[in-house]
Amino acid sequence: MPRIPFHLVEYSPWPLIGSLGAMTLTSGLAAWFHNSSMLCMVLGLIIILLTMVQWWRDVVREATFLGHHTSFVISGLRWGMILFIASEILFFFAFFWAFFHSSLAPSLELGCNWPPTGISPLNPFAIPLLNTAVLLASGVSVTWAHHSLMENKLTSSIQSLSITVMLGAYFTFLQGMEYLEAPFSIADSVYGATFFVATGFHGLHVIIGSLFLFICLYRMTLYQFSSSHHFGFEAAAWYWHFVDVVWIFLFMCIYWWGS
Repeated sequence: MPRIPFHLVEYSPWPLIGSLGAMTLTSGLAAWFHNSSMLCMVLGLIIILLTMVQWWRDVVREATFLGHHTSFVISGLRWGMILFIASEILFFFAFFWAFFHSSLAPSLELGCNWPPTGISPLNPFAIPLLNTAVLLASGVSVTWAHHSLMENKLTSSIQSLSITVMLGAYFTFLQGMEYLEAPFSIADSVYGATFFVATGFHGLHVIIGSLFLFICLYRMTLYQFSSSHHFGFEAAAWYWHFVDVVWIFLFMCIYWWGS
């Protein structure tokens, strides 16, 4: 099969199958919300997970064993990751827009107050502040891992990346406990809706980023990265820093100012 000088260096069925899985998952979520049927949702989730595994396998083979990731291909991958993160910034911008639209001029239905009348917000200097420290520490450790890799210090890179993955898992655990103990729900006016949608999608991004970094950690242990050829890890680090920055804005705007 001929090579093509793009980020998809071989013809791949996974973009099409992944989009079908996403459509099935979305349709399944809607069906679950209305009919309490989870079959379509579970099917979509299985398709997406299988697509992730197979597509990751193909990309790792192209980068590590087949030598297809030339400087031209990596340049395309780099721009693709930059544009993806830009789209994610706009994604979260919509949530902040909804939050400030409601909070800066609370309507009569909200009691002309923010937080709305009857809502007891979370203490921003409890679990949210701890989560902020956890994510900032993980940003330091992933930067340590990146610089260690560029200096051919593989052991140091593995150790620091392991710390990052553990901090990501700890953040997810703390956020889960916070959700369980929250005195309001997603159904409690626009405050609950904006809070859980914004922080919930960020939590999902933390899980995805932790998974990215865990795969990179596994590849490090297999000696699949070098000081000059490690864009997979570099892209995961970019994504993790994006997650860190979004959380800082969430903490300052929704947890602190919004309370």
